[in-house]
Amino acid sequence: MTHQEAAERIAQLTQEINHHNHLYYQESRIEISDFEFDQLLEELVRIETEFPDLLDPDSPSQRVGGTITKEFQTVEHETRMLSLGNTYTIEELEAFDERVQKGLGSTDYEYFCEMKFDGVAISLVYENGKLLRAVTRGDGYKGDDVTANVRTIRNIPLTVFGEGIPAKFEVRGEIFLPLKEFEKINKQREEAGDALLANPRNAASGTLKMQDSSVVAKRRLNCYFYQLLGDDLGVSTHSEAIHLIEKWGFNVSPTYQKAQTIQDVLNYIENWREKRHTLPLETDGVVLKINDYDQREELGFTAKNPRWAIAYKYKAESAETELLSITYQVGRTGAITPVANLAPVSLAGTTVKRASLHNANEIERLGIHEGDHVFVEKGGEIIPKITGVNLSVRKAGAQPIQYIEICPECGTPLERKEGEAKHYCPNAASCPPQVLGRIEHFVSKRAMDIDSLGTERIRALIDQRFISNYSDIYLLEQKERELLGLEMSHDQYEKEGSGLLYITLEKALFALTDQISFKQIQQYLESAAELPLFETLKGFQEQIRKWKKKVPSNVGMVDFLINSLKDHGDLPKLEDYVPVAVVLEIFLGRRVDFEPILDASYKEGTVHGIMLRLNLDLSEELRERIKKLKANTFQEGVISNMLEGIKASKAQPFEKVLFAIGIRNIGENTAQLLARHFKSIQALQEATSEQLLEINGVGETLVHSIHEFFSDDQNQQNIQQLQSLGLNFEIIQSEENTGTQILAGKRILASGKLENFKRDEIKDFVQLHGGQYLSSVSKNLDFIIEGEGMGPSKKEKAEKLGVPMISEEEFMKMIVEA
Repeated sequence: MTHQEAAERIAQLTQEINHHNHLYYQESRIEISDFEFDQLLEELVRIETEFPDLLDPDSPSQRVGGTITKEFQTVEHETRMLSLGNTYTIEELEAFDERVQKGLGSTDYEYFCEMKFDGVAISLVYENGKLLRAVTRGDGYKGDDVTANVRTIRNIPLTVFGEGIPAKFEVRGEIFLPLKEFEKINKQREEAGDALLANPRNAASGTLKMQDSSVVAKRRLNCYFYQLLGDDLGVSTHSEAIHLIEKWGFNVSPTYQKAQTIQDVLNYIENWREKRHTLPLETDGVVLKINDYDQREELGFTAKNPRWAIAYKYKAESAETELLSITYQVGRTGAITPVANLAPVSLAGTTVKRASLHNANEIERLGIHEGDHVFVEKGGEIIPKITGVNLSVRKAGAQPIQYIEICPECGTPLERKEGEAKHYCPNAASCPPQVLGRIEHFVSKRAMDIDSLGTERIRALIDQRFISNYSDIYLLEQKERELLGLEMSHDQYEKEGSGLLYITLEKALFALTDQISFKQIQQYLESAAELPLFETLKGFQEQIRKWKKKVPSNVGMVDFLINSLKDHGDLPKLEDYVPVAVVLEIFLGRRVDFEPILDASYKEGTVHGIMLRLNLDLSEELRERIKKLKANTFQEGVISNMLEGIKASKAQPFEKVLFAIGIRNIGENTAQLLARHFKSIQALQEATSEQLLEINGVGETLVHSIHEFFSDDQNQQNIQQLQSLGLNFEIIQSEENTGTQILAGKRILASGKLENFKRDEIKDFVQLHGGQYLSSVSKNLDFIIEGEGMGPSKKEKAEKLGVPMISEEEFMKMIVEA
């Protein structure tokens, strides 16, 4: 690529990326996937690295962060960031309007109304069109300088273009985490076994105060701006100022509107009461301000608030519904979370069917009984919460909810540590969600690198008892035939608190009917989301008649389901799910009694597992019908690919195996250090505390972890089994790779493009000569090999920490002369 071609491609990529950023942040829509967007950004970074003179400070590539901030500097606001008084009733708003009228001595004024967003207030100062600093509200007088983090927010202009832009001005706004990003982060945290973020406002605030701006960039924060400050701006009203910052490229909430009277304000409030739930963030009220700046000046301020503005807060919405049952979810750390399953109810623009109950204390505090009617509220929290019980309609003889005593996943008695609210499953060795976390680590790229074993496949193998620890992975080859037909996904299943297996209603209807697509069933159920179960099923029968798809048999099968659910009405109810045993009884009722099906539904986690346990001789037609109940299954190609990956992983070197087995506090670099020092797992196991502490980088905590790991009988059995199956538990010396010890004790990092090595090669070369290769800049480094185009943020950090930087030539000379 020539210099001219690079400049043209950078311009094209910049335009494309800015276009997609605008769509995402300003219009809440997308035209390409996250992967495709990242590909564009990576290409831009690559070209700018190759042609550094073409790097523009305002390039989209500069939004990815990278600086580490140990502390945030406190900055004084040039104009105090005021808070607003709150009001909760129409009467209070009318009283505010009367005060405004009295203060101005006339009714010749108008309001500017906009939604009040639940985010983090921010002040941005621009000089000569460039973003100078970004400061949080703090106490209103002083705040934290978070400029490095704010620069990563892609809809905040780093440079403002246009005519008549003041030499210096300030804009204020509300930084927020969009709801879909919040839900995505919580889903990832849940899968990783981490504590969920409480609400988007706290998440936005915490993100803005993160030390690493590259992490902030990945959170996709957004911002709505609502105020312009400065001298000689050429505007006399707030609405003019808002139109001006819109023109300059600032993201303004689309909710603003002028109101001539207080009645217009009340109409605005009512108009947005429900409509606000369609916005990409949480709103908790409406802000109204006098539009004219001179009139604001005339009204002035109280000691705390302006007399020309006020906030009206919507009351947190609440609804009453029936508690159907409680399920208990087990996290990857063993923590138990109870979830209330509710009859569907409309709340805050969505249909609510579940609510978190947090822990046993909360259930006891609320005094919840079986079948209670409960009040559900959705305030600032995304996950609805139960706030109380309607005692007036409690059923006679209803029993208090008893918190479970054993783990629903593995049957182990639960424990509760003193002073903690949560119950935990102590069976870390074989409780499925906890085993999943360990095995995911074992197969990860930096460990055994078995990419054909993804989370979904691992979970399926654990749940169906093919593996209970990582050594079992290498026994799968012996069970190849048994794997065929095994269900891969568990998303369609749910285990009720008693351990009974349930399946989604959409999957049940798909299996029971003919010639009706899964998508058609999904679309119908979405349209009937607010209906109770039996009304949903009756409505589905009507829909079948409209579709004219095998009407007698399909309507008849749904009748079977309705009657079977009524016959077994004593089973717990889960909204959107039906008991697997009830569905299977419809297919198998003539061949086996209900009790064996029910018993198998308590013991197995999939339809496949139940059918294996029942071991019935079925016709091909019936097998195909039941197959429609199953999730995607392991087929020959998948199994072959998976086993090949497992076989190839046996070649991984000792340090990778040592990292994979998951000794607490042993990271990738420490595993390399220990492997090269002790040469074998046997020598490491027999090492005394003194011998371990002699190694640079090994402390008391790590010594304790190593001894604790090797004292566990199960860990010893796993290691012996892995050794017998051919994994490397010692360093294999070869004549070609004798190396030297010239870099012994040295901790090294290479950054930028090197002439003599590719990235993986320099890592291996350092280790071959006794050194330890670190993956990031830290004060622990002995030196950095500075290659061409070393990143400026890494260089700046190295200089701040006083880490020496040497050229590749100096490094090679060091090796040769030794």
